[in-house]
Amino acid sequence: MKKILIKIQDNSLVVKERIKLSTEYKSILNTNVISCNELVFSDDYIENNKKIVATFLDELTKNYNVDTIILENNSFALLFLDILKNNKQIRTVIFKEECPITFHMCEQIMKSYIKSVNCYTLQPFMIEYLDKYEIVVESRNEILFLSNFMIENNLNKFSSLFYKISLKIDFPMSNQDEQDFEAFCKINKYLKVIDVNAINKNDLEFLITTLKKNNKKNIKIVIHENINNPETIEYLKKFNKRKSKKYKIIFKLAYSNEYLRNNIFKQANINILKTCSYLILFIVIFTFGFVFYDNYTAMKNVNDIQEKITQVIQINDSEKIMTELNEDKEEDDKLYVNADIVSLIQENPETIGWLKVNNTNIDYPVVQGVDNEYYLKHNYYLEEDNSGWVFMDYRNNTEYLSDNIIIYAHNRYHSGVMFGTLQNTLRYSWYTNPENQIISFRTLYEDLNYQIFSIYKISVTTDYMRVLFADDTDKLNFYTMLKDRSIYDFGIELSGNDKIITLSTCADENNRYVVHAVLKN
Repeated sequence: MKKILIKIQDNSLVVKERIKLSTEYKSILNTNVISCNELVFSDDYIENNKKIVATFLDELTKNYNVDTIILENNSFALLFLDILKNNKQIRTVIFKEECPITFHMCEQIMKSYIKSVNCYTLQPFMIEYLDKYEIVVESRNEILFLSNFMIENNLNKFSSLFYKISLKIDFPMSNQDEQDFEAFCKINKYLKVIDVNAINKNDLEFLITTLKKNNKKNIKIVIHENINNPETIEYLKKFNKRKSKKYKIIFKLAYSNEYLRNNIFKQANINILKTCSYLILFIVIFTFGFVFYDNYTAMKNVNDIQEKITQVIQINDSEKIMTELNEDKEEDDKLYVNADIVSLIQENPETIGWLKVNNTNIDYPVVQGVDNEYYLKHNYYLEEDNSGWVFMDYRNNTEYLSDNIIIYAHNRYHSGVMFGTLQNTLRYSWYTNPENQIISFRTLYEDLNYQIFSIYKISVTTDYMRVLFADDTDKLNFYTMLKDRSIYDFGIELSGNDKIITLSTCADENNRYVVHAVLKN
């Protein structure tokens, strides 16, 4: 049992834990004391008599004209915010403890008459949340705190939490990760997939409990671990069998290709291998014929789409469309400047720019989906298409230009469509030509020219796909790593203030072609 001291200081109500009791208090340790100078309550008493305490504090704040509450310790903040939710006198709350306040506290503040908050620090999305209710926030720490969960999923805005479809969570989760996940579940309306890096029963149970508590349904939890433990597999099977229908939450295992290959061949016998060999030979012959036909079809489809796009730009009154859309924008929004690209928004609202690489076939409008999967199998007109389309990483932003704009597309080598000619950039005659070293990326908002500083082929990795950096030093170290990989020294010097563009496509199943260029204008 804790003793909580409440006293009036100027026009403030100060609340803190009473560690050292006076002789008078020690003699009546199990009672609740009221004196003319200060009040001492047990936390149990307050919890069990909230209405009485709330009524008493209402009278006290009125009589002494108190308009501020100072909470020395966040551990009992929720209790007092709940008690004072109907108190019209208290308009300001000050959290003295040097630790971030929680989303639960923000919810309690929103339900009260408080209009001003002073705290050590809080998440950026909470500032937006409180601002919606015209509550002014003052943070004493300029560096706003972000947990690993928030950084990994780029959740630095309230809208990001609200619209997020898929999450990535690394186990084990810290206490702050868990708090932020709970806050996410209260705000989000569209979550469908959670990717986790390993099996951790405690963390999985926490995810499930939190999802259920917030009435989240039709959620798929994908576990990216090569699991061969029978007990663990049985645990997941039983959950899917007994509880998935009730909770509408299911587990799915995502084994690596290498693991699948190794385990399949271990269990296969010679006769099966022979049969498979004949089958593979037949498949190879059939595949070669299909590939040639598929690439011809892909080239024809892409050419038809490009012709249609050209006609749309020519027919549309692009300047008029751009003017109308700019008039609908809010005052702080960035205005559209490229009318031809703006005219394509009516064809595909996810159009964000146009990419051109000299002396290649890469000359396409660029789109951005809600993930990095959709445009691998859909073309510009949202039709199912194995060629996909040229798309920007869903984490990037062209309005407030990201430090590392990443653009992907399939390598349709035989037809040369999409990024089928990106491998040309690895030829000496190509990359030594100064004309080829400038990449044009025209967005809705500006015309950007990037100068190539690194070209290479690399085994499958995601280390060049970072979009968030701790500071300029971290960013410069990242740029230096990319530059050191290049097959040719372009003599370009980079700084931590630079912004870059990355083009990435498959060389084969195990390798990637990658081009990096730095923004020049």
